[in-house]
Amino acid sequence: MKQKQESVKAWFASGTPWVWMNAGAVSIAVIMTIGLLAVIAVRGLGHFWPANVLEATYSVPGSPVQTLIGEEVQVEQVPRERLHSAGMPVPATGPEFMTRGLLKLGNRDLYGSDFSWVVGEWLGERHWPKELMTLERREWGNFYGYLLSVKEAGKVVAEGSAAMPELQQRLQRVNALYDELSGLEKSDIGGINHELERLRLKERKLQLDGQLDATAQADLATARAELQARYQEYEAKLGELRQQFNRDSVVMRDSSGRETEISVGKLVHAYQPNAMGVGAKLKFYFQKLWEFLSEDPREANTEGGIFPAIFGTVMMTLVMALIVTPFGVIAAVYLREYARQGPLTRTIRIAVNNLAGVPAIVYGVFGLGFFVYVLGGSIDRLFFAEALPAPTFGTPGLFWASLTLAILAVPVVIVATEEGLSRIPRSIREGSLALGATKAETLWKIVLPMASPAMMTGLILAVARAAGEVAPLMLVGVVKLAPSLPVDGNYPYVHLDQKIMHLGFHIYDVGFQSPNVEAARPLVYATALLLVLVIALLNVSAIAIRNRLREKYKALEN
Repeated sequence: MKQKQESVKAWFASGTPWVWMNAGAVSIAVIMTIGLLAVIAVRGLGHFWPANVLEATYSVPGSPVQTLIGEEVQVEQVPRERLHSAGMPVPATGPEFMTRGLLKLGNRDLYGSDFSWVVGEWLGERHWPKELMTLERREWGNFYGYLLSVKEAGKVVAEGSAAMPELQQRLQRVNALYDELSGLEKSDIGGINHELERLRLKERKLQLDGQLDATAQADLATARAELQARYQEYEAKLGELRQQFNRDSVVMRDSSGRETEISVGKLVHAYQPNAMGVGAKLKFYFQKLWEFLSEDPREANTEGGIFPAIFGTVMMTLVMALIVTPFGVIAAVYLREYARQGPLTRTIRIAVNNLAGVPAIVYGVFGLGFFVYVLGGSIDRLFFAEALPAPTFGTPGLFWASLTLAILAVPVVIVATEEGLSRIPRSIREGSLALGATKAETLWKIVLPMASPAMMTGLILAVARAAGEVAPLMLVGVVKLAPSLPVDGNYPYVHLDQKIMHLGFHIYDVGFQSPNVEAARPLVYATALLLVLVIALLNVSAIAIRNRLREKYKALEN
């Protein structure tokens, strides 16, 4: 027994139990992370699968029998008392649990809500007719029903079995017209409006400077007349396209037997999910997934895509990285290489370390107060006086959001860079100086390249923290819906003063501010997964650069 106790003590003294405990903790953390990502992926990516459409009778006690058409979203077992307390006419006696299902009935313009909870025991015979159709609309969500006919300018051109192929052809035509209309409105007409606004500001500036003479007025009038002439041409073309866009329509019959005429121009997709095979559903699934990544949002961000949020997140993070890296490196180089090591330097280091623990919302308040109102307002008064009282940089925007995140992340870069500089052997510095190099040349050509992996480590940590922040961005430039991207074909091409969308804020908005909670839930999961992937991609890119730099300068370290 004594020998056994001694062996146990020796085992504990060797540290093996703590190694196994740490390994177990890490394993549990990895499993939980992977499990969480798997749940998010299943619930988010499953939203894009073309679900079959159910048709069933629904008999509520004391009410007439009705027919329901829709997608079965969720089925669960709930206590009978819970249904009774919810106001459903459930008998007081019976089984303890009853089935409750969530159906996506669509047709929100007709019924007011496109999701409804139903009691499974009250559903009659269920079947999935192949003729049932799902219409995905640009507004009012999905429409479920039977296709009766296709019309052109009010006249029936196809009905019965011939209606579906005819609808698909006309829907392709309408989608092509929609792309042309969008390009005309955003690029051509938007560009002219941008040029007209620049002329107005130029005229105002000349007026403020006292240089608005007759010659300048004539030049401005000529340029404005040319733009107005082009604008009239585009407006005429836009009217013709809109007339063609709204030419076709379809007649649908809903679950109550009511016939509804819907313009084809309001449709995005029209398909019969019950008649689709696995291959057709897979093709449609990846098409929907691509639309989610590449298109603009619609329907209060609960439909369509999230490309502006992806673009805004990536661009803001890259601008932040361009700002935080030089400032963080310069500060670290000064503290490590030039500053006299004493109480003041130690105090500065303590302050830098404490900055990393400041709540993010505090940085947002600072960014709004100093960057936006003080610095941005001063820039407007000095360089954009002709636009006042409308602010240019004196309002939240991309640049101020990136600068606020840079201030938030700069302590991480400073600490990581200082650690990298401290690990470079002193002999390397002395050898460089002995060969005749100055201190600046040694720092620039020897020390900083060897410390670059540590700088990249700091940048990786900064990106990981800043890219997922939401609270400060709500104050300094991120909005629910940005009408245009901060990069376009209008001078100066990159608009750092514009407001942007962000994946983190998009998750908050869709998850907590959406009027249609059930429609928003799967998009919250999908957007959260995408945010994780975007941050991981940015980090992996930085890690790859760091590893290459580490291999490049490993020989010098040895």
